[in-house]
Amino acid sequence: MAAILKAIVLGIVQGLGEFLPISSSAHLILVPYLFGWEEHSMAFDIALHFGTLLAVLVIFFNDWWDLFKGAIQKVSRGKESFENKMFWYLVIATIPGALLGALLEDIVENVFRTKIWLIAMALAVMGVLIYLGDRWANKHYKIETDYRHISLKQAFIIGLSQALAIIPGFSRSGTTILAARLVGLSKNAATKFTFLLSVPIIAGAAILKISDLALTVDTFIGIFVAFIVGVFSIKFLLNYVKKHDFSVFAIYRIVFAIIILVKYFTF
Repeated sequence: MAAILKAIVLGIVQGLGEFLPISSSAHLILVPYLFGWEEHSMAFDIALHFGTLLAVLVIFFNDWWDLFKGAIQKVSRGKESFENKMFWYLVIATIPGALLGALLEDIVENVFRTKIWLIAMALAVMGVLIYLGDRWANKHYKIETDYRHISLKQAFIIGLSQALAIIPGFSRSGTTILAARLVGLSKNAATKFTFLLSVPIIAGAAILKISDLALTVDTFIGIFVAFIVGVFSIKFLLNYVKKHDFSVFAIYRIVFAIIILVKYFTF
């Protein structure tokens, strides 16, 4: 029963943290730390990520279907389209994070995941950067780039920033949204591009780790909960950014980091 409860809690954490810019990887380490739970494997993390992968595929199924059709029509008929262009932008933007993740996987597994204070600091630092970056973008860009006008340069810079997400606390969605805002994307465009960009990187990680998964009841429960919560998180953020900025998430990151650091250095 305890294992199932943990799977439910961690599924909720993953479903919220993967899409809200608060770092799912950090929360999957820090929440068990707060509760005094034993550390779970990175393979279980990947299982939870598979749940959120399903969530983003469900929400953006039509978008990805159109992107694939656009790419195929370009190859088969030479037909130029926005969908073909965006498909390859997403592929190019995925490469930096995938390469760095593969090169530094052992370091992340053996060093960063064991440094609670370092994860908390990364959480807070990125919170400050998100807050400042979003405010800077609001003042600096009078005309922001919408989703259909993202350039290759913008996509590549966002992809480079995604590589920082291998450090727990930086957050894949947090770094990509911040980078997108800094290169001039609107809040809506930054959020949608970030969600679409999550598909290949999460899918790749899940495929590489699939042989390590233990298909237990609690694993399936964790995946299911992460999927359900992920669906609601995506829908929430897409609606939220229409009228609000990202400051509430930045403040939350800083406050949560302070709580972790106080516990770490005083208890």
